[in-house]
Amino acid sequence: MTVHDRVFDGSQPRPVAGAVWGTGSPEPRPVDGARAAGSPALPPQSFAGRRVAITGGTAGLGRALVHELLSRGADVAFIARKPNGVVRVSQELGRPHGIIGDVSSKEDIHRIALQVLGALGGLDVLINNASDLGPVPLQLLADTQCEDLERALVTNVLGPFRLTKALLGSLAAAAREKGAAVVLNVSSDAAVTPYVRWGAYGASKAALHHVTRIWEQELSGSGIRLISLDPGDMDTAMHAAAVPDADRSSLKRPELAAREFADAIAAALPAMTAEIDAVRLAEGA
Repeated sequence: MTVHDRVFDGSQPRPVAGAVWGTGSPEPRPVDGARAAGSPALPPQSFAGRRVAITGGTAGLGRALVHELLSRGADVAFIARKPNGVVRVSQELGRPHGIIGDVSSKEDIHRIALQVLGALGGLDVLINNASDLGPVPLQLLADTQCEDLERALVTNVLGPFRLTKALLGSLAAAAREKGAAVVLNVSSDAAVTPYVRWGAYGASKAALHHVTRIWEQELSGSGIRLISLDPGDMDTAMHAAAVPDADRSSLKRPELAAREFADAIAAALPAMTAEIDAVRLAEGA
């Protein structure tokens, strides 16, 4: 059921230790301000003609990614659970396709995938951003309810796995047509550092990171590139729920993280890398 026009019912990014980039793609590297001394800044790479799906797209990093990629010319579909949020972001940003759905629900996944492909006509980039902290306030593992751990695992691991699997054929088709497709799984330093009281979230992000690494190996040669990146500590509602007494002035703005993620995706797409090289060549002439 359509509930709104284009709304359908239903610091720099840190490569996590062992971060995975697809076969043939550049190694993880700084993507904002990390250029040779004296060389001019590159303009943001265009995503014109690229079709991008983003989960958790109504708040924090997800909303910032929707805005950033739209501003670079991408055709964007975003997914979120709450109808009011989906309608609001679609109205605010004007052009994205909003899809109401819950990636933690097995029953929603194929509907979401069909609506993404129906809206975009294919898919070049999937960003698995939707996340769940587990128990809030954060709890020691011994005090964590099984249901809270299960919810974090279903949202942060099974959800991205199911959605990626459902869209794999379309990503492979884009890779054959354009040379590459990208799946970016948003990770965390909690995936590799055993922070006290972050057990449910950390365990789920560690599993997602390892799934990314394994899938990268299994899809080697397909042209689908897998990236697992940690955006850093951001000034978002999710971080405030986890660390309510944090100094917000010390936290990264999600808009900055979104720009850095967009640059990381661009670096993994060969046509965009060629455009960057052409700009550098022209500037050096």
